[in-house]
Amino acid sequence: MVRIKTVVVDPRIAGISGDMMVAALLDLGGSVDKVYEVAESIKEILDYCDKLDVEVSYVKKKGIKARDVYLHIEEHVHEISAVKVRNYALKVGEKIGLSDKGLSFVARVFNELITAESKVHGIPPDSVHFHEIASSDTVFDVIASTALLEELGYLREDVEVYSTPPALGGGFVKIEHGLLAVPAPATLEILRRYRFKTSNTPVEVELTTPTGAALLVSLASMVVDFYPPMKLKKVGYGAGKKDLGRVPNVLRIVEGESFKATRDKVVVLETNLDDVTGEIIGYLIQKLINKGALDVSVLQALGKKNRPVHIVKVLSDPIRYSELLEILVDETGTLGVRVYELPRVIAERVKKTVKVKVMNKEYMIKVKISKLKSGKLVNLKPEYEDIKRIAEDTGLPLRRISEEINKQIKGLADDS
Repeated sequence: MVRIKTVVVDPRIAGISGDMMVAALLDLGGSVDKVYEVAESIKEILDYCDKLDVEVSYVKKKGIKARDVYLHIEEHVHEISAVKVRNYALKVGEKIGLSDKGLSFVARVFNELITAESKVHGIPPDSVHFHEIASSDTVFDVIASTALLEELGYLREDVEVYSTPPALGGGFVKIEHGLLAVPAPATLEILRRYRFKTSNTPVEVELTTPTGAALLVSLASMVVDFYPPMKLKKVGYGAGKKDLGRVPNVLRIVEGESFKATRDKVVVLETNLDDVTGEIIGYLIQKLINKGALDVSVLQALGKKNRPVHIVKVLSDPIRYSELLEILVDETGTLGVRVYELPRVIAERVKKTVKVKVMNKEYMIKVKISKLKSGKLVNLKPEYEDIKRIAEDTGLPLRRISEEINKQIKGLADDS
């Protein structure tokens, strides 16, 4: 069975910042020497950076052992063009030997930051000037993260990277123009552009920073509430700096292996019905299917006070679920619907139209062929409506037609 590397960035408890990302990647096995090399290159190339020393250690956050990265920085600049900072960062990346893909990742992260600040302040990207983005620690966070991501193999095309919804935090954050409520405007704008689902932890601290958000949207291809099915291999913890009370201030990154198959997301709508007739449920199922539901199932159960209930479960793609939710409520009068999103693993499918012969008569039918990317056959299935049509035409039992057609299409997978 072919497996592929799967990575889950998990910032749903304590958010994500650049230094937490670097620390978590070090805890996964990234090279500390590479981090020191990044710091030395920054001091050499950034003419406004007088001092940048890196201290890497282990700390405990509410009993969890985590890597910690602390920077000692001295700078003599208060404002510099964001575009110039991006160009400095790319020079640092070139000096430490980042690949073209790594350099593209660095450029994308900085472009996310610049675009967000441009949007928030209503100025052209070339006019963005910020002390926050100019600071050497931002350059360090982005370059060190990229170097470690590349070293660990997480930037390769065949690696799938997921994220859980990042916690944003609360309270206030001090920016160049004064105090603003958390999350920072740039953080919100970056996540908004990608419609990134978020979570939160009830603390009065900024948890997800603009740099953390930019790294996250540039790296993760999908946001999930639950980890995808995989064989776990490594877990890394990166420590944040502030005390969050009862919450461990750590970013968790998990590496595993999963089956090499097509993946997507599915939204599940679920409700309990105890006062709806079978006729209404039957009509509901047909209407949901006609409106694009991937599947609808109805289970019988016992509810409170031992009342018999029907559990209606609807599967939908993430784009269409709101329309299906409205149908579910309108048709049943239910007072509540459970909505949750799950990763889905599906085999690659192709449809072929083939010729079969039944009782000396030829028919064209559609056949669904499902395979893993390794080429292994999962299933070979003729369309039901075509089998039904042939059964009605010949007068033979549906079961017999199905058996005969399956015999004839057995070798089809080898030709697909």
